Amino acid sequence: MLMQVNQFFDRTLLNKYNTSGPRYTSYPTALEFHDQMSDQDFVQAVKNSPNRELSLYVHIPFCHSLCYYCGCNKVITRHRNKADTYLEYLAEEINSRAELFTDYTVKQLHWGGGTPSFLTHTQITKLVSLLKEQFTFADHVEMSIEIEMNLAEHLFDLGFNRLSIGVQDIDQKVQETINRVQSTEFISDFIAHAKQVGFNSINIDLIYGLPHQTIETFTKTLNKAHEMDVDRISLFSYAHLPSRFAAQRKLRDEWLPSVQEKFALMKLAIEKLCDFGYDFIGMDHFAKPNDELSIAQKDGTLHRNFQGYTTRGGCDLLGLGVSSISNIGTSFSQNVKDLKTYYQEIEKKKNAQEKGVILSNDDVIRGEVIRELMCNLYLDKNAISKKYDIDFAKYFADDLPLLQTFIDDGLVEDSSNFIKVAQKARLLIRIICMSFDAYMKQHINQQRFSRVI
Repeated sequence: MLMQVNQFFDRTLLNKYNTSGPRYTSYPTALEFHDQMSDQDFVQAVKNSPNRELSLYVHIPFCHSLCYYCGCNKVITRHRNKADTYLEYLAEEINSRAELFTDYTVKQLHWGGGTPSFLTHTQITKLVSLLKEQFTFADHVEMSIEIEMNLAEHLFDLGFNRLSIGVQDIDQKVQETINRVQSTEFISDFIAHAKQVGFNSINIDLIYGLPHQTIETFTKTLNKAHEMDVDRISLFSYAHLPSRFAAQRKLRDEWLPSVQEKFALMKLAIEKLCDFGYDFIGMDHFAKPNDELSIAQKDGTLHRNFQGYTTRGGCDLLGLGVSSISNIGTSFSQNVKDLKTYYQEIEKKKNAQEKGVILSNDDVIRGEVIRELMCNLYLDKNAISKKYDIDFAKYFADDLPLLQTFIDDGLVEDSSNFIKVAQKARLLIRIICMSFDAYMKQHINQQRFSRVI
């Protein structure tokens, strides 16, 4: 395993291509969303979509305290009555949107935030009940939630079967600096208890590149993650963008690992997680070999959306709540990000859509090319040509030359029939995919994206 893992770490090449780029949870990216997309466009997208399976995303924005590293849309409060108000408006949106999806079947439900476990037992039950009343749920539906509290039995009884826990780092100094102090013993006990209750998949998030992280401290974090014996691990690079996220200004630059130190942290994590027996999924996920993500990657059916890597590629995605994003047919749309404005929009029109984009045929084609490379590191040119009635070489005549630098460095193989990304280029897949991004030249000199490493 170590010989296989070492191929990811050609330091010269990683340094050469360690630039900023999209994570491609969508194509076009959210930067291309605009306010010319109307609610009628959304309604028409539902009618035109060939899909009749649905994934629901519900955004719960509340957190008890502010984590300084976080770039998510959240509201910091300890007043639970604010959640009651939010749920009233969310119910209005749910009731309104559900009318458009009466012939859909929900195959997946995910709650994110913020901290969904900010809600009380009663509030959680009420929201789940409302969703099941308004939408038709499949008999075997995947229900996942990002959680920080001991709600295992209650959530399992309501139908949740996947949990995701933001561990990030177990070192006390790191936790205090990022204002996220939590008991590692409590998390370990909770994970063990959740398994006993019956949860069939548990994920934890880890972040490398945080203030004061060292090889020694992060080794302890990784070893502890191994002891927890979770099914999936998401390994994210900390993106320090204080100009965009005010809370990050509390984290001094001198506290952060250098580029080379961050590289070493990433290398350490990938080596150890693979040595622990996890399969390396996509560019930043790890899963046990018998996990759905691992199986999907082996089968070439792995998909990617706003929640990251997933096995539910055939579903439309309906986002509910402040800032949430939908992907219906050949459209993307996003709700307003400000809570007060969200309430105003719900009162006025029963939905809070602010912007979006209807995909052109070119967007659809390029989106599939990028998604295939992001998920499977392989693209069948003939399949794309046949599916979209194009000549791949001619269609991408201006884009394929951009791959040459990667070809010269042994990172990409480009034949007449396929494009194959080498394993050692896995960590650079975002940069490689930019070659097919028709919008990228508009943003190439702007600090709009995080660095690859």
